[in-house]
Amino acid sequence: MDRKIKKKTWTTGRLLGIGLGLVFVSFILYSFLFADNRSKLNVDEEKITVSTVEQDIFQERIPETGIVMPSQTIFMDAVEGGVVREIILESGALVERGDTIMILDNSRLQLDVMQRESSLYEQLNIMRNTRLGLDQNDINQKTQLAQIDYQLQLLAPQYNRFKELAGKKLISQRELEEVEEQYEYNKRLKDLTYRSYQSDSVSRSMQLRQIRLSEDRMNRSLEAVGKILDNLVVTAPTDGLLTTPDWEPGQSITPGERLGQVALLDSFKVRVAIDELYLPRIDVGQQGTWDWNGNTYRLEIYKKYPTVSEGNFEVDMKFIGGDPAGIRRGQSLRIRLELGSSEEAMLLATGGFFRDTGGNWVFVLNNDGSRAYKRDIRLGRKNPENYEVLEGLEPGEQVITSSYENFGDNEVLVF
Repeated sequence: MDRKIKKKTWTTGRLLGIGLGLVFVSFILYSFLFADNRSKLNVDEEKITVSTVEQDIFQERIPETGIVMPSQTIFMDAVEGGVVREIILESGALVERGDTIMILDNSRLQLDVMQRESSLYEQLNIMRNTRLGLDQNDINQKTQLAQIDYQLQLLAPQYNRFKELAGKKLISQRELEEVEEQYEYNKRLKDLTYRSYQSDSVSRSMQLRQIRLSEDRMNRSLEAVGKILDNLVVTAPTDGLLTTPDWEPGQSITPGERLGQVALLDSFKVRVAIDELYLPRIDVGQQGTWDWNGNTYRLEIYKKYPTVSEGNFEVDMKFIGGDPAGIRRGQSLRIRLELGSSEEAMLLATGGFFRDTGGNWVFVLNNDGSRAYKRDIRLGRKNPENYEVLEGLEPGEQVITSSYENFGDNEVLVF
Protein backbone atom coordinates (compact mmCIF):
# COMPACT_ATOMS: atom_id res chain seq x y z
CA MET A 1 0.00 0.00 0.00
CA ASP A 2 1.39 3.34 -1.02
CA ARG A 3 2.26 5.90 1.70
CA LYS A 4 2.03 9.65 1.13
CA ILE A 5 5.42 11.40 1.63
CA LYS A 6 5.30 14.92 3.09
CA LYS A 7 7.21 17.59 1.14
CA LYS A 8 9.91 19.34 3.22
CA THR A 9 9.53 23.14 3.54
CA TRP A 10 13.18 24.05 4.29
CA THR A 11 15.20 22.23 1.80
CA THR A 12 18.93 22.66 1.39
CA GLY A 13 18.48 24.37 -1.96
CA ARG A 14 15.94 26.76 -0.60
CA LEU A 15 18.08 27.64 2.38
CA LEU A 16 21.06 28.19 0.09
CA GLY A 17 18.98 30.42 -2.15
CA ILE A 18 17.64 32.43 0.75
CA GLY A 19 21.17 32.80 2.11
CA LEU A 20 22.51 34.05 -1.21
CA GLY A 21 19.58 36.47 -1.45
CA LEU A 22 20.24 37.84 1.99
CA VAL A 23 23.90 38.28 1.17
CA PHE A 24 23.02 40.11 -2.03
CA VAL A 25 20.50 42.37 -0.27
CA SER A 26 23.00 43.04 2.53
CA PHE A 27 25.62 43.98 -0.03
CA ILE A 28 23.19 46.34 -1.76
CA LEU A 29 22.22 47.93 1.56
CA TYR A 30 25.86 48.27 2.63
CA SER A 31 26.83 49.78 -0.69
CA PHE A 32 23.94 52.20 -0.48
CA LEU A 33 24.34 53.18 3.18
CA PHE A 34 27.97 52.70 4.14
CA ALA A 35 30.26 52.26 1.14
CA ASP A 36 32.25 55.18 -0.44
CA ASN A 37 30.32 55.98 -3.58
CA ARG A 38 32.41 58.94 -4.61
CA SER A 39 33.84 58.82 -8.12
CA LYS A 40 37.39 57.53 -8.24
CA LEU A 41 40.29 57.75 -10.64
CA ASN A 42 43.45 55.69 -10.74
CA VAL A 43 46.54 57.88 -11.19
CA ASP A 44 50.27 57.29 -11.50
CA GLU A 45 51.86 58.86 -8.43
CA GLU A 46 55.08 59.46 -10.37
CA LYS A 47 53.24 61.99 -12.53
CA ILE A 48 52.03 64.20 -9.70
CA THR A 49 53.70 66.61 -7.30
CA VAL A 50 52.96 66.35 -3.59
CA SER A 51 53.76 69.17 -1.13
CA THR A 52 53.55 69.25 2.65
CA VAL A 53 51.65 71.99 4.47
CA GLU A 54 54.08 73.87 6.74
CA GLN A 55 53.92 76.46 9.50
CA ASP A 56 56.61 79.00 8.60
CA ILE A 57 57.39 82.66 7.95
CA PHE A 58 55.39 84.14 5.06
CA GLN A 59 56.78 87.07 3.08
CA GLU A 60 54.42 88.43 0.47
CA ARG A 61 56.37 88.85 -2.77
CA ILE A 62 55.55 89.46 -6.39
CA PRO A 63 57.70 88.27 -9.30
CA GLU A 64 58.81 91.12 -11.55
CA THR A 65 61.25 91.44 -14.44
CA GLY A 66 63.93 94.13 -14.29
CA ILE A 67 66.38 95.35 -16.91
CA VAL A 68 69.97 96.18 -15.99
CA MET A 69 70.83 99.76 -16.96
CA PRO A 70 73.79 102.07 -16.27
CA SER A 71 73.32 103.89 -12.99
CA GLN A 72 73.68 107.20 -14.81
CA THR A 73 73.24 108.24 -18.42
CA ILE A 74 74.34 111.68 -19.59
CA PHE A 75 72.56 113.00 -22.67
CA MET A 76 74.18 115.19 -25.30
CA ASP A 77 72.02 117.83 -26.97
CA ALA A 78 73.11 120.24 -29.69
CA VAL A 79 73.78 123.67 -28.17
CA GLU A 80 74.22 125.17 -31.63
CA GLY A 81 72.84 123.90 -34.89
CA GLY A 82 74.88 123.17 -37.96
CA VAL A 83 75.86 120.67 -40.62
CA VAL A 84 77.81 117.53 -39.77
CA ARG A 85 81.31 118.03 -41.15
CA GLU A 86 83.10 115.00 -39.70
CA ILE A 87 82.21 112.04 -37.47
CA ILE A 88 85.10 111.00 -35.26
CA LEU A 89 83.56 108.31 -33.02
CA GLU A 90 80.69 105.98 -33.90
CA SER A 91 77.92 104.64 -31.67
CA GLY A 92 79.10 101.83 -29.37
CA ALA A 93 82.57 103.28 -28.82
CA LEU A 94 84.08 103.54 -25.34
CA VAL A 95 84.92 107.20 -24.78
CA GLU A 96 86.80 109.26 -22.24
CA ARG A 97 85.81 112.68 -21.02
CA GLY A 98 86.72 115.32 -23.63
CA ASP A 99 87.03 112.95 -26.60
CA THR A 100 85.82 114.55 -29.84
CA ILE A 101 82.75 112.77 -31.21
CA MET A 102 81.78 114.92 -34.18
CA ILE A 103 82.45 118.34 -35.72
CA LEU A 104 79.78 120.68 -37.08
CA ASP A 105 79.95 123.61 -39.53
CA ASN A 106 77.86 126.77 -39.23
CA SER A 107 79.08 129.72 -41.34
CA ARG A 108 76.24 131.99 -40.20
CA LEU A 109 77.17 131.37 -36.58
CA GLN A 110 80.83 132.06 -37.30
CA LEU A 111 79.92 135.42 -38.93
CA ASP A 112 77.65 136.29 -36.01
CA VAL A 113 80.43 135.52 -33.52
CA MET A 114 82.84 137.77 -35.43
CA GLN A 115 80.33 140.64 -35.41
CA ARG A 116 79.62 140.25 -31.72
CA GLU A 117 83.33 140.12 -30.92
CA SER A 118 83.91 143.31 -32.92
CA SER A 119 81.06 145.06 -31.11
CA LEU A 120 82.38 144.01 -27.72
CA TYR A 121 85.92 145.13 -28.56
CA GLU A 122 84.53 148.51 -29.68
CA GLN A 123 82.62 148.91 -26.42
CA LEU A 124 85.69 147.93 -24.44
CA ASN A 125 87.71 150.59 -26.26
CA ILE A 126 85.06 153.18 -25.43
CA MET A 127 85.17 152.17 -21.79
CA ARG A 128 88.95 152.37 -21.73
CA ASN A 129 88.89 155.83 -23.32
CA THR A 130 86.32 156.97 -20.78
CA ARG A 131 88.51 155.69 -17.97
CA LEU A 132 91.54 157.42 -19.47
CA GLY A 133 89.52 160.67 -19.67
CA LEU A 134 88.56 160.39 -16.01
CA ASP A 135 92.15 159.68 -15.05
CA GLN A 136 93.34 162.66 -17.09
CA ASN A 137 90.77 164.93 -15.45
CA ASP A 138 91.96 163.74 -12.05
CA ILE A 139 95.54 164.57 -12.99
CA ASN A 140 94.54 168.02 -14.28
CA GLN A 141 92.73 168.86 -11.03
CA LYS A 142 95.67 167.70 -8.99
CA THR A 143 97.95 169.85 -11.18
CA GLN A 144 95.75 172.89 -10.57
CA LEU A 145 95.86 172.31 -6.83
CA ALA A 146 99.64 171.95 -7.01
CA GLN A 147 99.96 175.20 -8.93
CA ILE A 148 97.74 177.04 -6.44
CA ASP A 149 99.76 175.67 -3.55
CA TYR A 150 102.91 176.87 -5.29
CA GLN A 151 101.47 180.38 -5.69
CA LEU A 152 100.42 180.44 -2.05
CA GLN A 153 103.90 179.35 -1.00
CA LEU A 154 105.31 182.29 -2.96
CA LEU A 155 102.73 184.87 -1.85
CA ALA A 156 102.57 184.02 1.85
CA PRO A 157 106.16 185.24 2.70
CA GLN A 158 105.76 188.24 0.42
CA TYR A 159 102.47 189.19 2.05
CA ASN A 160 104.00 188.89 5.53
CA ARG A 161 106.99 191.07 4.55
CA PHE A 162 104.75 193.68 2.94
CA LYS A 163 102.63 193.88 6.11
CA GLU A 164 105.78 194.43 8.15
CA LEU A 165 107.09 197.04 5.74
CA ALA A 166 103.73 198.81 5.57
CA GLY A 167 103.71 198.99 9.38
CA LYS A 168 107.06 200.77 9.22
CA LYS A 169 105.75 203.09 6.47
CA LEU A 170 108.40 201.77 4.08
CA ILE A 171 105.88 200.86 1.34
CA SER A 172 102.61 202.28 0.32
CA GLN A 173 99.26 200.86 1.38
CA ARG A 174 98.43 200.21 -2.25
CA GLU A 175 101.37 197.84 -2.69
CA LEU A 176 100.29 195.90 0.38
CA GLU A 177 96.71 195.65 -0.88
CA GLU A 178 97.82 194.28 -4.25
CA VAL A 179 99.84 191.52 -2.62
CA GLU A 180 97.04 190.81 -0.14
CA GLU A 181 94.46 190.54 -2.96
CA GLN A 182 96.61 188.05 -4.83
CA TYR A 183 97.16 186.03 -1.66
CA GLU A 184 93.46 185.96 -0.69
CA TYR A 185 92.44 185.16 -4.27
CA ASN A 186 94.67 182.08 -4.36
CA LYS A 187 93.37 180.95 -0.98
CA ARG A 188 89.78 181.18 -2.22
CA LEU A 189 90.77 179.53 -5.50
CA LYS A 190 92.39 176.64 -3.63
CA ASP A 191 89.28 176.16 -1.50
CA LEU A 192 86.95 176.10 -4.52
CA THR A 193 89.28 173.88 -6.54
CA TYR A 194 89.68 171.44 -3.65
CA ARG A 195 85.91 171.18 -3.07
CA SER A 196 85.41 170.61 -6.78
CA TYR A 197 88.13 167.97 -6.71
CA GLN A 198 86.47 166.21 -3.77
CA SER A 199 83.09 166.17 -5.51
CA ASP A 200 84.61 165.00 -8.78
CA SER A 201 86.61 162.34 -6.93
CA VAL A 202 83.45 160.77 -5.50
CA SER A 203 81.75 160.84 -8.90
CA ARG A 204 84.91 159.63 -10.62
CA SER A 205 85.27 156.75 -8.14
CA MET A 206 81.68 155.62 -8.85
CA GLN A 207 82.21 155.93 -12.61
CA LEU A 208 85.45 153.99 -12.46
CA ARG A 209 83.77 151.23 -10.42
CA GLN A 210 80.95 151.03 -12.96
CA ILE A 211 83.46 151.01 -15.79
CA ARG A 212 85.40 148.14 -14.16
CA LEU A 213 82.18 146.17 -13.70
CA SER A 214 81.18 146.82 -17.29
CA GLU A 215 84.63 145.81 -18.51
CA ASP A 216 84.44 142.60 -16.48
CA ARG A 217 81.02 141.81 -17.95
CA MET A 218 82.22 142.56 -21.45
CA ASN A 219 85.34 140.45 -20.99
CA ARG A 220 83.19 137.55 -19.74
CA SER A 221 80.83 138.10 -22.67
CA LEU A 222 83.79 138.15 -25.02
CA GLU A 223 85.05 134.91 -23.51
CA ALA A 224 81.60 133.33 -23.79
CA VAL A 225 81.25 134.47 -27.40
CA GLY A 226 84.62 132.98 -28.14
CA LYS A 227 83.40 129.64 -26.75
CA ILE A 228 80.26 129.62 -28.90
CA LEU A 229 82.20 128.14 -31.77
CA ASP A 230 83.52 125.46 -29.40
CA ASN A 231 79.95 124.14 -29.31
CA LEU A 232 80.38 123.06 -32.92
CA VAL A 233 82.85 120.46 -31.67
CA VAL A 234 80.84 117.76 -29.83
CA THR A 235 82.87 116.10 -27.08
CA ALA A 236 82.18 113.31 -24.56
CA PRO A 237 80.86 114.73 -21.26
CA THR A 238 82.26 111.78 -19.25
CA ASP A 239 83.83 108.35 -19.53
CA GLY A 240 81.51 105.59 -20.68
CA LEU A 241 79.74 103.90 -23.57
CA LEU A 242 78.68 106.15 -26.44
CA THR A 243 75.29 105.72 -28.08
CA THR A 244 74.32 107.95 -31.02
CA PRO A 245 71.87 107.92 -33.93
CA ASP A 246 73.21 107.10 -37.37
CA TRP A 247 74.52 110.56 -38.26
CA GLU A 248 75.96 111.13 -41.74
CA PRO A 249 78.27 113.92 -43.00
CA GLY A 250 76.25 116.78 -44.48
CA GLN A 251 73.23 116.08 -42.27
CA SER A 252 71.64 119.15 -40.66
CA ILE A 253 71.27 119.38 -36.90
CA THR A 254 69.01 121.90 -35.16
CA PRO A 255 69.70 123.49 -31.75
CA GLY A 256 68.45 121.31 -28.91
CA GLU A 257 68.40 118.14 -31.01
CA ARG A 258 69.50 114.97 -29.18
CA LEU A 259 72.96 114.01 -30.43
CA GLY A 260 73.38 110.89 -28.31
CA GLN A 261 74.23 109.78 -24.81
CA VAL A 262 77.10 108.41 -22.76
CA ALA A 263 76.31 105.68 -20.23
CA LEU A 264 78.54 105.17 -17.20
CA LEU A 265 79.78 101.59 -16.97
CA ASP A 266 81.22 101.54 -13.46
CA SER A 267 77.86 100.98 -11.73
CA PHE A 268 74.38 99.73 -12.63
CA LYS A 269 70.74 100.07 -11.64
CA VAL A 270 67.72 97.88 -12.40
CA ARG A 271 64.61 99.42 -13.98
CA VAL A 272 61.48 97.41 -13.03
CA ALA A 273 57.99 97.81 -14.52
CA ILE A 274 55.23 96.94 -12.02
CA ASP A 275 51.49 96.56 -12.51
CA GLU A 276 49.62 99.71 -11.47
CA LEU A 277 47.58 97.55 -9.06
CA TYR A 278 50.56 97.66 -6.68
CA LEU A 279 51.19 101.41 -6.96
CA PRO A 280 49.90 102.20 -3.41
CA ARG A 281 51.93 99.34 -1.91
CA ILE A 282 55.31 100.14 -3.46
CA ASP A 283 57.61 102.79 -2.03
CA VAL A 284 61.26 103.77 -1.73
CA GLY A 285 63.21 101.48 0.60
CA GLN A 286 61.39 98.22 -0.21
CA GLN A 287 63.63 95.31 -1.13
CA GLY A 288 63.68 92.29 -3.38
CA THR A 289 65.93 89.31 -4.14
CA TRP A 290 67.47 87.84 -7.28
CA ASP A 291 69.13 84.44 -7.67
CA TRP A 292 72.10 84.13 -10.02
CA ASN A 293 75.00 81.67 -10.29
CA GLY A 294 74.02 79.98 -7.04
CA ASN A 295 73.96 83.25 -5.08
CA THR A 296 71.08 85.41 -3.86
CA TYR A 297 71.45 89.17 -4.27
CA ARG A 298 69.33 91.79 -2.54
CA LEU A 299 68.13 94.95 -4.23
CA GLU A 300 66.46 98.08 -2.86
CA ILE A 301 64.10 100.59 -4.46
CA TYR A 302 65.68 104.05 -4.40
CA LYS A 303 63.46 105.85 -6.90
CA LYS A 304 59.79 105.53 -7.80
CA TYR A 305 58.16 106.89 -10.96
CA PRO A 306 54.44 107.31 -10.14
CA THR A 307 53.44 107.98 -13.75
CA VAL A 308 51.40 105.08 -15.15
CA SER A 309 51.95 104.06 -18.76
CA GLU A 310 50.20 101.10 -20.44
CA GLY A 311 49.04 99.81 -17.06
CA ASN A 312 52.49 99.85 -15.44
CA PHE A 313 54.62 102.19 -13.36
CA GLU A 314 58.40 101.94 -12.94
CA VAL A 315 60.93 101.91 -10.12
CA ASP A 316 64.72 101.99 -10.04
CA MET A 317 66.51 99.50 -7.80
CA LYS A 318 70.16 99.25 -6.75
CA PHE A 319 72.14 96.27 -5.50
CA ILE A 320 72.83 96.24 -1.75
CA GLY A 321 76.52 95.64 -1.11
CA GLY A 322 77.72 96.33 -4.64
CA ASP A 323 76.98 95.11 -8.15
CA PRO A 324 77.35 91.35 -8.85
CA ALA A 325 80.44 90.40 -10.82
CA GLY A 326 79.72 89.70 -14.49
CA ILE A 327 76.44 91.58 -14.69
CA ARG A 328 75.97 93.38 -17.99
CA ARG A 329 73.91 96.17 -19.46
CA GLY A 330 70.54 95.04 -20.89
CA GLN A 331 70.43 91.81 -18.85
CA SER A 332 66.97 90.71 -17.65
CA LEU A 333 66.55 89.83 -13.98
CA ARG A 334 63.67 87.90 -12.41
CA ILE A 335 63.21 89.72 -9.11
CA ARG A 336 61.08 88.69 -6.14
CA LEU A 337 59.84 92.02 -4.86
CA GLU A 338 58.79 92.05 -1.23
CA LEU A 339 55.47 93.62 -0.19
CA GLY A 340 55.10 94.50 3.47
CA SER A 341 56.67 92.80 6.48
CA SER A 342 57.06 89.05 7.09
CA GLU A 343 54.87 87.09 9.55
CA GLU A 344 54.21 83.50 10.61
CA ALA A 345 51.54 81.61 8.64
CA MET A 346 50.49 78.18 7.36
CA LEU A 347 52.02 77.70 3.91
CA LEU A 348 51.25 75.59 0.85
CA ALA A 349 53.61 75.45 -2.10
CA THR A 350 52.47 77.05 -5.34
CA GLY A 351 51.63 74.84 -8.31
CA GLY A 352 49.39 74.18 -11.27
CA PHE A 353 46.44 73.16 -9.10
CA PHE A 354 45.44 76.78 -8.56
CA ARG A 355 44.70 77.27 -12.24
CA ASP A 356 42.16 74.41 -12.12
CA THR A 357 40.58 75.03 -8.71
CA GLY A 358 41.00 78.78 -8.15
CA GLY A 359 42.36 77.85 -4.73
CA ASN A 360 38.93 76.75 -3.50
CA TRP A 361 39.75 73.03 -3.07
CA VAL A 362 42.61 70.55 -3.28
CA PHE A 363 43.33 66.80 -3.15
CA VAL A 364 44.69 65.83 0.28
CA LEU A 365 46.49 62.48 0.77
CA ASN A 366 45.30 60.06 3.47
CA ASN A 367 47.61 58.79 6.20
CA ASP A 368 49.06 55.85 4.26
CA GLY A 369 49.38 57.82 1.04
CA SER A 370 47.31 55.38 -0.99
CA ARG A 371 44.52 57.79 -1.82
CA ALA A 372 43.81 61.50 -2.10
CA TYR A 373 40.47 63.11 -1.29
CA LYS A 374 38.96 66.33 -2.50
CA ARG A 375 38.69 68.97 0.24
CA ASP A 376 37.48 72.55 0.32
CA ILE A 377 40.05 75.12 1.50
CA ARG A 378 40.56 78.88 1.59
CA LEU A 379 43.79 80.56 0.53
CA GLY A 380 45.01 84.08 1.23
CA ARG A 381 48.08 85.91 0.05
CA LYS A 382 50.61 84.53 -2.39
CA ASN A 383 54.30 84.85 -3.15
CA PRO A 384 56.27 83.07 -5.90
CA GLU A 385 56.88 80.03 -3.64
CA ASN A 386 53.87 79.70 -1.36
CA TYR A 387 50.21 80.39 -0.72
CA GLU A 388 48.98 81.48 2.69
CA VAL A 389 46.45 78.85 3.96
CA LEU A 390 43.54 80.38 5.88
CA GLU A 391 41.20 77.37 6.28
CA GLY A 392 40.87 73.67 5.44
CA LEU A 393 44.39 72.31 6.01
CA GLU A 394 46.64 71.48 8.93
CA PRO A 395 50.46 71.54 9.17
CA GLY A 396 51.98 68.23 8.09
CA GLU A 397 49.20 67.25 5.66
CA GLN A 398 50.24 66.37 2.13
CA VAL A 399 48.54 68.03 -0.83
CA ILE A 400 48.76 67.42 -4.58
CA THR A 401 49.99 70.75 -5.97
CA SER A 402 50.55 69.79 -9.62
CA SER A 403 47.91 70.35 -12.29
CA TYR A 404 44.45 68.81 -11.89
CA GLU A 405 43.68 69.06 -15.59
CA ASN A 406 43.43 65.29 -16.12
CA PHE A 407 41.48 64.50 -12.94
CA GLY A 408 38.09 65.50 -14.31
CA ASP A 409 35.22 65.63 -11.78
CA ASN A 410 36.52 62.73 -9.69
CA GLU A 411 36.58 63.19 -5.94
CA VAL A 412 38.99 60.42 -4.98
CA LEU A 413 42.37 59.62 -6.51
CA VAL A 414 43.73 56.10 -6.09
CA PHE A 415 47.48 55.58 -6.47
